[in-house]
Amino acid sequence: MAERLWGAEAGGAVYRSRDPVRNLRLRVRIQRVTAAGPLPAQASPPPPPLSTPRGPELLALAARASPDARRPPDEEEEAEVGWQEKLFSQFEVDLYQNESACQTHLDRQYHKEILKLEKAGGRKNYRIFTYTDHDRFTNLEEHCQKVTDSDHEVPSYLAERMANVRRRRQDRKPIEANSLKSKIITWEPSEEFIKNNHGINTPVQTMYIMGDLGPYGKLGQREYERVLCTIKVDGSGVITVKPDFTGTKGAYWIELDRQKRELWKYTIENASIQVQQEEEEREQRVFRDLYSRHKEYLSGLVGSEFEMTLPGALRLFVNGEVVSAQGYEYDNLYVHFFLELPDHWSSPAFQQLSGVTQTCATKTEDWDKVAYFCYPFTLEMFFSQENESEDCLPQWPVLYFEVLSLDFWQRYRVEGYGSLVLPASPGLHILTIPTWRPVELGTVAELRRFFIGGSPELEDMTYVRIPATFKGERLSRFGFHTETTGSVTFRLYCLQQSKAFLETSASRHRMQSVLDRLGGFSQQSSVYNVLEAFQKARCRMQEARESLPQDLISSSFYTVHQTQEP
Repeated sequence: MAERLWGAEAGGAVYRSRDPVRNLRLRVRIQRVTAAGPLPAQASPPPPPLSTPRGPELLALAARASPDARRPPDEEEEAEVGWQEKLFSQFEVDLYQNESACQTHLDRQYHKEILKLEKAGGRKNYRIFTYTDHDRFTNLEEHCQKVTDSDHEVPSYLAERMANVRRRRQDRKPIEANSLKSKIITWEPSEEFIKNNHGINTPVQTMYIMGDLGPYGKLGQREYERVLCTIKVDGSGVITVKPDFTGTKGAYWIELDRQKRELWKYTIENASIQVQQEEEEREQRVFRDLYSRHKEYLSGLVGSEFEMTLPGALRLFVNGEVVSAQGYEYDNLYVHFFLELPDHWSSPAFQQLSGVTQTCATKTEDWDKVAYFCYPFTLEMFFSQENESEDCLPQWPVLYFEVLSLDFWQRYRVEGYGSLVLPASPGLHILTIPTWRPVELGTVAELRRFFIGGSPELEDMTYVRIPATFKGERLSRFGFHTETTGSVTFRLYCLQQSKAFLETSASRHRMQSVLDRLGGFSQQSSVYNVLEAFQKARCRMQEARESLPQDLISSSFYTVHQTQEP
């Protein structure tokens, strides 16, 4: 029964190794399957089929030959190759023996190595040789690589661009520490610049194991060179082998398109030295020691004691950012903000509850003026409530802010006021808050704002909402004229810490009820206001109806009822 063979175009495999790539070694064995001359008479095959036999069929024909037929010494060869180890071919030996043919430093180095080999008795390999990452063949092979197996393939635009990308380590020249680039950022890249820089430039080293399949006595001709195996290694320890190691699936075969239809088979094996058990255990101990030291280093950065809140308290930590302001009339904007803490809330003594951004010029985007601040701020506060009765509705902190503009003549104007209730749920929140500003009626006020600067301002910025100092029943803003202006975008990262999150007792449920009430404070306050307004309106309608005579109410109802009939 004939041996099963695989085509040389079989798929490759990808491996990952933490060991140095210099320890990689491969054993390649190549053998001519079909005889160089015609088959013996007793092994004459039956009449050929209509189609030309392929590799497996040629293998079956060769198996019918006499087992005593002896092969010439050059029809079988085995070599063990290391990573980036150079094995010269007959063509290279003939080329580099002549010193006048050496043009580059690499050529002259190969010339010296070949002379040393000749003095040592010559090379041991004849058919198996290699091309390393520095050879010209590697450059040409990567540049002329095909995407399909068609002989009439026309490379696409992307294939041509990717062929020009040098993906090897030696092409990346080291940059000196004292050398500075004149242009780090290209603000207006051209189309040609984008086309030339959109490819991924991953450093990859390549090595080719080749086979010279020429006839006996005619070695060194380029048309008989075939790629047996391609190995690529990147900086992350990823090793790509194509075709894969032979293993148990059988050898690979190569069929030469010549008159004799010669068939070659070869195997690829991993000949790397296996790590001894003692060395592996020693390596594992080194890794464990390294990981334990790294863990101790991280623990030293965090601290031995993790800071916890008091029982029944909630800690709120906010990493915020004033992202941008858009839609305002004037340029050179800045934002002034402060945080108001309601009852039962407190903050550390070092915590700043207010801040002012830098003055930022605007740019036009989609017919709108936008000023990007990217101003970070940090807020830390604690909530503790001793009275947990349901009648006491807790409140959530509010961030008040105002947007102002400052021109070249130091004239400043109020562009808008706004407020933001800190989110009650942890996580990332991106909020865009609209603003308004007070206005005066008449043209004189607008002329004063344009030429002199200044505008009506709020004495108390908490007037944007219901002020905390307000103790009355109704807050009327009747007669107060405002104008809608732009909006401000905030990015908030909220963290909550409480011992109640770790407890399973009734205290956790009590704390959860407080958190739920805190989270729904803004919604509940709005609902309460609406319900209170409806209740008062209903009472006034009831009082007005009771004050009217009964006959007038009956006649009015009768009239409306009659008019609604057809």
